[in-house]
Amino acid sequence: MKKEEWLIKGFADEPIDAHIDLIKAINELKKEKNAVIMAHYYQTGEIQDIADYVGDSLALAQWAAKTTADIIVLCGVHFMGETAKILSPDKKVLIPDFNAGCSLADSCPADKFGKFVKEHPGYTVISYVNTTAAVKAVTDIVVTSTNAKQIVESFPKDEKIIFGPDRNLGNYINSVTNRNMLLWDGACHVHEQFSVEKIVELKAAHPDALVLAHPECKNTVLALADFVGSTAALLKYSINSDKNKFIVATESGILHEMQKQAPHKTFIPAPPNDSTCGCNDCSFMKLNTLEKLYNCLKYEYPEIEVDAEIAKEAVKPIKRMLDISEKLGM
Repeated sequence: MKKEEWLIKGFADEPIDAHIDLIKAINELKKEKNAVIMAHYYQTGEIQDIADYVGDSLALAQWAAKTTADIIVLCGVHFMGETAKILSPDKKVLIPDFNAGCSLADSCPADKFGKFVKEHPGYTVISYVNTTAAVKAVTDIVVTSTNAKQIVESFPKDEKIIFGPDRNLGNYINSVTNRNMLLWDGACHVHEQFSVEKIVELKAAHPDALVLAHPECKNTVLALADFVGSTAALLKYSINSDKNKFIVATESGILHEMQKQAPHKTFIPAPPNDSTCGCNDCSFMKLNTLEKLYNCLKYEYPEIEVDAEIAKEAVKPIKRMLDISEKLGM
């Protein structure tokens, strides 16, 4: 296939020998090209298993800033690849499928958000990491769900703050910090879809199970939760808890690592409203496959590029987040 056709598809779509050992071939390419594979917890289990690093958005950003590899293959979504490129501009950053976007990032167009910021002078702008580089470029500090509470609390109580783009996370942070941040009206399609009724039914069927929920969920879901936290926090809590059964309200990919870390425990995915299978998958995260990862490394495509002027501004709030997180021991 010509590369012009790859551009349309958004990934290197070359036929792969049916007899090839993909795991072995990917590891050989990785060694040959001095590449490192970073995967988000929401990737498929087989991609998580072959990755050098598996983590949430904060961990991926931290690793991207420190790696000595020549190539970073970011198995996640587009904004994560942008963040890695901004932090490691001298590295080649690849993503298995360029179409792996983010509904939350899409809910916050840079031009509209920039206009919103200009309409509110005197506000400190805090943006969730789930945003485009262009949005980060008009941001004062970036946060993840892991560090959002602590970073918001690092500002004076009377600080005027714009928080975007996730209204659910913003509402949650307001509630636990007693703030009144001005919120952008955006949301994640996965976390918006969890069914309160089905979680109640699951809880009735499994009365010994604890409900774990990500703060991107609606407040009606969070009200049912025994513990609310970032993806990494949910993982840590489930491993360390003396309980053995959990209903998990976040993207179902995290259950792979939960089951690996605590094989004797039971993890039940919280279902969305329109589900018959009980799973709540991110359609973008799941675009990445082992076959695309192999072709991505082999042909070094698709590559993430970020406009130099945008990157120059976007790196400032990201580094500010990393500095504060380091000081907080996160």
